[in-house]
Amino acid sequence: MSTHWTADQIPDQTGRVAIVTGSNTGIGYEAALELARKGATVVLACRNPQKGEAAVERIRSEGVAGTPTFLPLDLADLASVEAFAASVREAHERVDLLILNAGVMVPPSSKTAQGFELQFGVNHLGHFALTGRLLPQLADDGRIVVLSSTAAQMGKMDFDDLQFEKRGYKPWPAYGQSKLANQLFAQELQRRLARQGSGIRVTAAHPGWTATDLQRTSGLASFFNPILAMKPPQGALPTLRAAVDPDAAPAAYYGPHGLMQMRGYPVPLPMVPAALVSADAERLWEVSEALTEVRYPAES
Repeated sequence: MSTHWTADQIPDQTGRVAIVTGSNTGIGYEAALELARKGATVVLACRNPQKGEAAVERIRSEGVAGTPTFLPLDLADLASVEAFAASVREAHERVDLLILNAGVMVPPSSKTAQGFELQFGVNHLGHFALTGRLLPQLADDGRIVVLSSTAAQMGKMDFDDLQFEKRGYKPWPAYGQSKLANQLFAQELQRRLARQGSGIRVTAAHPGWTATDLQRTSGLASFFNPILAMKPPQGALPTLRAAVDPDAAPAAYYGPHGLMQMRGYPVPLPMVPAALVSADAERLWEVSEALTEVRYPAES
């Protein structure tokens, strides 16, 4: 198997509708750009309208074959998630590709509109709610891509203190927990869809070490970026391969192939062992439904 998968291998996306969260900058923007180049109608789902519209104009200026559009989405507010899903239903009969890219990384202690710890609330719960609300619109052969991180390796699901209220907020453990939650979610969503006989495929990816705006609150990452980091177009390749590779297995996980998964071209990789604990995945699912008040379509 070739280890040099590039954006040139993206199949034609004409007629397909893709949603990319957090796509005004970084790897989300690059993923949206490449899909638009291949003919997709791409919805840039971003919190800041000015930045979102500017990203749409940048993509249009590239002379892409597809159609980029913007819709506002604030994953830190479940009311915004609900409104976004309603807007998508009005604008599109179906969605072919949902890329859950947006995220926050090691911010100061912060809460979402509903009072959740910000990283768990945005990185996991917001995307959980969004996927549940959009799932009835996903095409029968659609795909959902969940973005995780190598930080999932240090993640631990503390179901007695998911919001870091009892032990006190710690930025990196909270980030690791949210990224582990992403992998658990991908596994459990794929299992549930398979039990329903759905043709929707769930995959996941991580970008390795990529220099993006996500790292603005991490001095350590900013310091090493010039030495170790890939540029966003390269960092977006695992996302894109997870999104379009026809041979991607259910719950496949893609990341860079070289230097401790920090750099290189995207290849299939194993998820972290903690993501394969089905009891934790089921418990996280139940907790997520309770916290977001979003119930997924019932299994037959």
